[in-house]
Amino acid sequence: CPRQRFVRLRAANRKQGGTLSAAFPCDDFTPSRKGMRHAVTTRAASDGTAAPSSSAPPSSSTYKKIVEGMNTLFPVWTALAAVSGLVAPTMYTSWMTNDIFVNGLALIMLTMGVTLTFDDMKATLKKPLPVLFNFACCYLLMPVLAYSIGVFCGLPSAYLAGIVLVGSINGGQASNLCTYVARGDVALSVAMTTVTTFGCIAMTPLIAKLVLGTIVGVDALGIAKSTVQVVLLPIIVGLLLNQYAPKAGRAIAEHSPAVGLVVFITLVGASVAGCASAILDAGWSLQWPLIFLHAIGGILGYFGARGMRLSEKVSRTVAIETAMKSSGFAFILAAKHFTDYSVRVPAAVSVIWMSIVGSLLAVAWRYMPVPQENAANNNTSTPGT
Repeated sequence: CPRQRFVRLRAANRKQGGTLSAAFPCDDFTPSRKGMRHAVTTRAASDGTAAPSSSAPPSSSTYKKIVEGMNTLFPVWTALAAVSGLVAPTMYTSWMTNDIFVNGLALIMLTMGVTLTFDDMKATLKKPLPVLFNFACCYLLMPVLAYSIGVFCGLPSAYLAGIVLVGSINGGQASNLCTYVARGDVALSVAMTTVTTFGCIAMTPLIAKLVLGTIVGVDALGIAKSTVQVVLLPIIVGLLLNQYAPKAGRAIAEHSPAVGLVVFITLVGASVAGCASAILDAGWSLQWPLIFLHAIGGILGYFGARGMRLSEKVSRTVAIETAMKSSGFAFILAAKHFTDYSVRVPAAVSVIWMSIVGSLLAVAWRYMPVPQENAANNNTSTPGT
């Protein structure tokens, strides 16, 4: 109660040489700084709360708030980058080469890897059902859905290959932010993104060879090599930094959200700019299939998870992870390993719509409270969430 807290505060303050003379309720006291610090610590220990740390400077807190605000608006930045790529493509094409694009993607993967630890990897093995279900959505549901939508909409073979490639790629890093906004399970979202990212090393080339190889020319071995270079190595470097050079890892992780956002937005503009004329020529006949792919995928992911009796929080996470793909990576794979230029166009369009669809799902769920569910359902999440 407030009176008991006041008595503890007064006793601790007097012990340290302060003068707390007012009676409860107090309106006049002159405690010493040392006494107040001790009192706050004592109160924190007795109440089970932590005293605020004085090690983090105010500027650091302000920086984090600014970055968090910028990341919350990432769909806006995505749309602006896409428009700039369509209206003024030379802003990007004049300097953006494939090598720079690949290095940008690798940097995004590094910013993800540096936030992970080997303990995180072990935690996903303890609650595998949601992660395995999302893996099936990513590499079974979405490729089949992409192929079906492409055929139904009568897309040309190159565009059909492009939309299937988007459906066959790993989950996108922006899904972690959208999961947070949607009141989902962020730790589980990171685990799902990580597992599908590692999975794409084998699954994406396999799907490309079995499905896309019969539609257009594709270098499946080249896709596997690029996946290792762009995905596996940067994540392993990040994990090793956290394990053996934690100070360096923390220093990089502190700036990862800002760096990841800037690089991601730049790659969005570059993807669109590289296919600006083709996107404009295709019109809505290509936009709608990509909208359907991401929207229907998210909806099926959600109701599939609910059908498996996973919790509401986990189901929202699965939906966003299923809807949001690493379209930028699909773009660079199409550019480097497919003989037909047009295969990359659906990936460029997907960069825009997967961000918008994921954001709309997140904002809609933001204003829908997560219902209280029984422990069995809630325990399908990762530990500590």
